[in-house]
Amino acid sequence: MPSTGSTADVEPGLRALLSDIEGRNVAEVPEILLKLNELLDRRSVEEPRALQTLKGRLFAAGVLQYCSEALRFDYERVEGGLGTAARVADTLSTCCVGLDPLTDKEIFYSQLLPSVAENMIFLASRVMERILQGKEEAHMIRQFWKVIDSICWLLKGHSQLISHVLQSKHYEKIQLCENEDICGILLLFLQNLIKSNSTFLTEIIPGVLEGVLDDIVYRLGCGSSAAVGGAAVKTLLLIASSNSAIADLLPRRYPGLDALLRNDWCGKGFDAEVEQLINSLYPTVCPLLLCSQGSTVKEVRAACVIQAAWRAFQIRKRMKKLPRAVSTLQRSFREKRRREELQVESKRAEEELRLQVRLRRQRALREFRQRQLYLLEIVPASQVDRYLGEVNRRAAVMIQKVWRGYRERRSFQQKKETLRQFKAAVTIQRAVMRFLKRRRALRCTLSPWKGAQGLTDAQRAELMAQVEEYITLHPGGPVSLERCREVHRRTQEMLHQYLLSRDAERRAEQHRQALVAQINTDIELLMNAPSLQEAAEVDAGVYLSRSGPVASRARQSHNALLHASRYPWWKKLGDEFHDPESALTENFAEPSENLYFG
Repeated sequence: MPSTGSTADVEPGLRALLSDIEGRNVAEVPEILLKLNELLDRRSVEEPRALQTLKGRLFAAGVLQYCSEALRFDYERVEGGLGTAARVADTLSTCCVGLDPLTDKEIFYSQLLPSVAENMIFLASRVMERILQGKEEAHMIRQFWKVIDSICWLLKGHSQLISHVLQSKHYEKIQLCENEDICGILLLFLQNLIKSNSTFLTEIIPGVLEGVLDDIVYRLGCGSSAAVGGAAVKTLLLIASSNSAIADLLPRRYPGLDALLRNDWCGKGFDAEVEQLINSLYPTVCPLLLCSQGSTVKEVRAACVIQAAWRAFQIRKRMKKLPRAVSTLQRSFREKRRREELQVESKRAEEELRLQVRLRRQRALREFRQRQLYLLEIVPASQVDRYLGEVNRRAAVMIQKVWRGYRERRSFQQKKETLRQFKAAVTIQRAVMRFLKRRRALRCTLSPWKGAQGLTDAQRAELMAQVEEYITLHPGGPVSLERCREVHRRTQEMLHQYLLSRDAERRAEQHRQALVAQINTDIELLMNAPSLQEAAEVDAGVYLSRSGPVASRARQSHNALLHASRYPWWKKLGDEFHDPESALTENFAEPSENLYFG
């Protein structure tokens, strides 16, 4: 890149401009632009050689490089916004056109000019994005046209950059935009390029040319705006008239272009251009034959008469509906105006409310400060620092309290779901633990006998001490084999007798439990028995037969199970739910509460 070099032989205006550029402050771009325009205006009134000399000095000093980089700055904080950027692009294109530096030509043509073109088209894409967002649309459209005009002026002076601009991804982004104003400006840009230098159509890459042609034909096929359609027709006409090879290519690449032009774009105000384009693209085909598609002249005229009559009928029919359409249009317009007035009134009310709130806050702040000053006057001088520290501490505590409350409220929704899952898990665990506890209680009730309890460590130690004491008091001599066998036999007999007695005790315990259950059933039947006045002969059979009480008890248990199966699931998880079988077992195991204390 060219260096700024010494500024001793430079005029004061340029020296001041270079000092501002060395600072590289984005906010100073409008001032730098103003100084640069003043230098250019001062040299433009002099002889052309002085202006060329100034442009060369600007390039050598790095001013043009700075302006090129300035096109990519963030202009949100710059005075004038993107309008300032558009002025920078205009000034930069003016400086680059007509400049042929004596030194560093390679840098100027291979580095500076491509970067300037790329940054300008990047700026155009940024302005287009702002237009699509709907922010200051009319103003942004004017700035977009100004940037595109600067690009066109640069490409007219340096035609080797046309291919670079058309291949840029930012140009493709602009080309894909559906906004009618942007499409019209882009088509006018192509028309100006073709008028100034039509040879670039043969010099650019075929793929780029096909992309440009596809975009123009797409505007004709999918667009409905007369302005865009007319600009597209004029652009195609310029392309076809400037290059015969492209004129031959268009009918082959787009077979239905002639029908599209005649059916969709005739009668839109630019019929002469449409007919001229069709004649240039299809010179050997008669327009009358094109319309009739092989039919005779008489048939074509008859078809024209029928079409005219039908169109007249349609127009008269539309004219009859016109008063109704006008009333509908007026009603919709008035409704729209009423909504706009309501929006304006609501905005005005919001602004007034916001202003009142701001005034109240200012008044409250002023009163608070007056009270603070009054308190400072009352507080002794030695206690002022302590008082201010206490005030700061309370303010910090208040800020922390408000922030923590806001943070907890914001995270409450996330914690709420976690807390709900935790409570659900606790409820399920509690229900499962109660269910397992009831099952263990039922198992213990049905099988009350338990195996022998194991010895604790203390009991085991006491037994070992007794065994050792017995061995020390009764030392034994050598025992023969017959003696050991005799002792083993007696031990086995004693163990067998113990097991037989244990089985007998178990059977006796089971018999006692069965008797208790039988007595409990009989007592319950007696308590539920009808009185003697209401008793029937059939009821006597229940108390005379042993199978009757058993069947009655089984029926009760079955009814209880059926009733429990109809419980909702949430009721089965609570404390109030009891297993019907366990309830029956508890009644059998505790007859005393029901026998005598009903």
